[in-house]
Amino acid sequence: MPRTPQRPRTKHARRTLRRVTRLAAVGGLLCGGLLVSNAVAGEPAGRGTGPGGAASVAEVGTGLVTKLGTARTAGTWIAADGRPVVAVTDEDAAAEVRREGARAEVMRYSMRDLTTATETLRAAPRVPGTAWAVDYAANRVVVQADRTVSADDWSRLTDVADGIGDSVEMERTTGEFRTKVNGAAPIFTNSDRCSVGFNVTDGQDNFILTAGHCGPTGTTWFQDTAGGTLVGSTVATTFPESDFSLVQYENPASFDGTSTVDIGDGQGVQIIGAADPVVGQQVFRSGSTTGLRSGQVTALNVTVNYREGTVSGLIQTTVCAEPGDSGGPLLAQGLALGVTSGGNGDCTVGGTTFFQPVSTAMAALGVQLAGVAGDGSETATGSSDGTVDSAVPAPTGTGAGGGVPAGNGTGTGAGVGIGVGVGTGGVSSIVDYRTLVPGLFIIAVSLLGLTMAQRMWSEKASYRSQYSQSWG
Repeated sequence: MPRTPQRPRTKHARRTLRRVTRLAAVGGLLCGGLLVSNAVAGEPAGRGTGPGGAASVAEVGTGLVTKLGTARTAGTWIAADGRPVVAVTDEDAAAEVRREGARAEVMRYSMRDLTTATETLRAAPRVPGTAWAVDYAANRVVVQADRTVSADDWSRLTDVADGIGDSVEMERTTGEFRTKVNGAAPIFTNSDRCSVGFNVTDGQDNFILTAGHCGPTGTTWFQDTAGGTLVGSTVATTFPESDFSLVQYENPASFDGTSTVDIGDGQGVQIIGAADPVVGQQVFRSGSTTGLRSGQVTALNVTVNYREGTVSGLIQTTVCAEPGDSGGPLLAQGLALGVTSGGNGDCTVGGTTFFQPVSTAMAALGVQLAGVAGDGSETATGSSDGTVDSAVPAPTGTGAGGGVPAGNGTGTGAGVGIGVGVGTGGVSSIVDYRTLVPGLFIIAVSLLGLTMAQRMWSEKASYRSQYSQSWG
């Protein structure tokens, strides 16, 4: 028969056991705290690292690609463990990558080879319903054709790919590549609905940056379907080739002077700058049809052949979108990344969504983010990869602004600047609840264990009484 454990009889043994118990509980608290910290896609309290600060994960990879050149590299991305990976074509380059603390993957084709392949595809007869992008990890140019592409067009495109060689991979996909006209706060014409992307300014006038396919120059936009409240008119647009436009505010009441993305339920994220994304990073999109959604960047500089025309230089993501989300903001860590262009699938079955990079659009239009000091990019240390040390103030509430109310994530709002005033309240970050819940559970169990240990081994009844009264 097993013996019943006995309580240590000496003061030294009791003190040792008490310390071990406390250390175990504290260890649990630290573990749970790390899980909770990782669950929050939040932002450090300080400003960006600035010049001379610690390099971001993205900067390590992009810096090595720039240093080694396109003949010896084939892209960079962030691995699942958060480390930068650089594709290289020789062992000497791989050794240099490893010395810089990144992971090296030796590949057959260089970026120069892959770029030549995409140029050949672009020179071929255009096939609506197709798209191609460089898959860095696969070291291939992946050509996708949606369900609208005929067998004859598929065959002709396959012949082009075969002529290029093994660097091109052909892939059929479900759904249909299309623009998402029909985001954040909705804006309406007489027949269409699009989404506000970001508030921008040229230093004199204020504008909405949104998708170019939403409407040609001269399109008038309203806050409601009845056309009762004017927002403004499109004054510049580029589509196809690129996909961005400017809507100039003509109703002062529609512009609140900030650059805040509403994420629903009266909560928002203040935009503090703009950046270019990196493959592998987690990103968020807001739209009037489907609200706040998240996913990952899977490719850059993507070409899509919509029925309306070909658009190049896009960001490819796993974030879903639906009609009406066009023009809505793509962001990460409080940094503006892009505006919604189009894609396939929906938010029930998932799909691929493409975004026009904000940096390219703002440079072409000569504007910067409204309410952001400098050029709108000074608070980031380079590409936004989810680890950039940047300060993102607590999100704003709906405040006293009128006009379109804050969205609820199901199609009634989620926008930027149309009547969304700066208020108080809101949340300070976007949370990954799959990680948050286990972390909170570990913290709770550890706190309970620590409390029980304190009670069990306390030598003073008064302390035991005080602690039990303050707990809860």
